[in-house]
Amino acid sequence: MEKSSHYFARGNTAHGAHFLYKSAFDGLNKIFVLTGPQGTGKSTVIRSLADSLLDKSQHVQCFHSPLRPDELDGIILTEWKVGIIDGRVCEGISDNEAGDIDFIHFGEALDNSLILPEHSRTIEDLRSKLISAYSRAYETFLTALRIHDEWEKYFIESMDFVKADQIAQDLIQELYTGHESNTPTVGRHLFFGAATPKGAFDFIQSLTAQLKRRIFIKGRPGSGKSTLLKKLAAAAEKKGIEVQVFHCGFDPNSLDMLIFPKLRTAIFDSTAPHEYFPDRDGDETLDMYTLAMTPGTDEAYAAEIAAIKERYSTKMKEATALLAEAEAIDSQIKAYYVAATNFSIVEELQLQLQSELNELTGSMQLSK
Repeated sequence: MEKSSHYFARGNTAHGAHFLYKSAFDGLNKIFVLTGPQGTGKSTVIRSLADSLLDKSQHVQCFHSPLRPDELDGIILTEWKVGIIDGRVCEGISDNEAGDIDFIHFGEALDNSLILPEHSRTIEDLRSKLISAYSRAYETFLTALRIHDEWEKYFIESMDFVKADQIAQDLIQELYTGHESNTPTVGRHLFFGAATPKGAFDFIQSLTAQLKRRIFIKGRPGSGKSTLLKKLAAAAEKKGIEVQVFHCGFDPNSLDMLIFPKLRTAIFDSTAPHEYFPDRDGDETLDMYTLAMTPGTDEAYAAEIAAIKERYSTKMKEATALLAEAEAIDSQIKAYYVAATNFSIVEELQLQLQSELNELTGSMQLSK
């Protein structure tokens, strides 16, 4: 088994900032929320704890930042059902869902006397610029989504919905027969990728590496890929089959992948910007275009589709550039806090967190 799993649980989407932490961190025994502004060492501490746990061969779920995918927003110690998360991103997590929440205040490491009045004014100014860059990015993604809807129309009109439904029913039959239970399940909602300042980024390959079977859905916009996944997810929950439900990082109302851990199977939308091809035993293709669409649709609307594709691509590049602008502004804000942070206090907070974890996992070990 892989020692770590990598996800996103928030995204910069056509519908604004979208958070899936409520579902991703559901059912944990304990959550540590690290509070404090950017630059006070939270992500560094989370990464350092993850590395030390991995060195001890503990399984760690890593939740990456869509602004800087090499940084972590949070982790889950899988075996102990303990989560650690940056308080600035944990929207949706509250006391009533989690077993127990502890706050660790990284703001304590901040020497406020080092943030001069003129720095505060600059930070305020940068914050409003950051909000503006984000909202322009979201508006631009939304414009791109509207263009994508135009693209879909050409294919939706050529779609055989009876055939598409039959494909879903056949898959439900084939995947779930013999695995049903009487207790319905609730899917766990995550992102496998995100729109980042460097473009689309995903963890599909690492998330599916250990699985026996991978079904690559091919097709066009509007050829029923997300609808198929929604039908499979709903049926899995009803039939009591554990399912991880991965939303599209561009349009979170759409689904892009399902993983069935017990069936060791994944089925995912394998088209741009996360286009992959079968490359090992257990890989197969499901082409919705050839199976459920009027032949010749591509050719019939080639000129119109090419023009839409061009407009879509331009908007996506604009939105990505705006995310890069947001990242640069965020880095400027962060620099003021880094300069005013006493990192020996950050180290003490890390040791405090480490000892609480040791105590917690020790007492859980005893109760096993």
